[in-house]
Amino acid sequence: MAIRIAVGQFRDLTEERLRFAAQIGATGIQMNNPNLPGEARWEEADIRSLVETVEAAGLRFEAIENVPTHFYHKAMLGLQGRDEQIENYRATIRAVARAGVPVLGYHFMPNSVWTTSRDAETRGGATARRFEMAEVEANADDLDVLRAFMPTTLGHASSMPLFGKDGPHVSEDQMWANYRYFIEAVLPVAEEEGLRLALHPDDPPVPMLGGVARLFYKPENFRKAYEMAGRSKAWALDLCLGCCSEMPGGKANVREMIEHFGPLGAIAYIHFRDVKGTVPDFTECFIGDGNFDPAEVIALLASTGFDGFLLDDHVPKMDGDSDWNHRGRSHAIGYMQGLVRMAEHTGLLRASGAEPTS
Repeated sequence: MAIRIAVGQFRDLTEERLRFAAQIGATGIQMNNPNLPGEARWEEADIRSLVETVEAAGLRFEAIENVPTHFYHKAMLGLQGRDEQIENYRATIRAVARAGVPVLGYHFMPNSVWTTSRDAETRGGATARRFEMAEVEANADDLDVLRAFMPTTLGHASSMPLFGKDGPHVSEDQMWANYRYFIEAVLPVAEEEGLRLALHPDDPPVPMLGGVARLFYKPENFRKAYEMAGRSKAWALDLCLGCCSEMPGGKANVREMIEHFGPLGAIAYIHFRDVKGTVPDFTECFIGDGNFDPAEVIALLASTGFDGFLLDDHVPKMDGDSDWNHRGRSHAIGYMQGLVRMAEHTGLLRASGAEPTS
């Protein structure tokens, strides 16, 4: 299948979203933590209704990214009740696959994505997300301030643990044991159903936040997880280039991740975004203004045989923009379309975009 562009990162499937995708020339849709019935799992009929709506608009339903954190926080933390949550997660995998969605993205961050500012200035006065570890450290004992750095739409706040600097703490060894327990339970179901589970990197990529260790903050830990999963074809990456660029070393991590996992066919799809700076202090930016060269990345993806989809992700908010940042999102999508078309024109990709040339 060709490298292609999808529109995503929204929870409610509306006529406006579908028309936007069609008008801007995207071929598919991704949804992040869609608003669906259920406090513990999703049902096939509810997901199928979304798929049918997308397909009726002439688009492909590429992936769902994230179930609510409270669907599996006990599994991530190794708490009592995790087996029940895992059984529900297995049921959700079946529902997603049987409804016709080929990829289910997930993260393994019990307290999710952290942001210290949402109005940092970037090019031309547009605003963007920023993370400063110094802000976290300065407020290490103020749990109310720390809680404000966490998301409000990815699950119940009560399911996202937060501890002060004096503990308790959840160690990296504990988190690895929890990940192994989880992935060994859910991956066989994904394999049976022909669905790919796509792992998102930690954001921000630091070893610990709020007293909870993180696992996927450096390239070597993804390789460890891939081996832990037995190199299963159902184990894949939702490769957020922005998160990789946020890691110490910046663009070198982007290259390393693509060069290692691309030839393995282990990249399901790409969050095509970037940042200026790296941890402990980075700011999101427009594509082309950040740490890596977008043209170089497209060439690298082509050379490794990537054939998934590219997705708009976090984008700057431009003057007069909507809550969903239509203007910033349009810039990102148009930029990606131009990169793919140029790669086709120059022979890096065949006209279909499906495979690299020799």
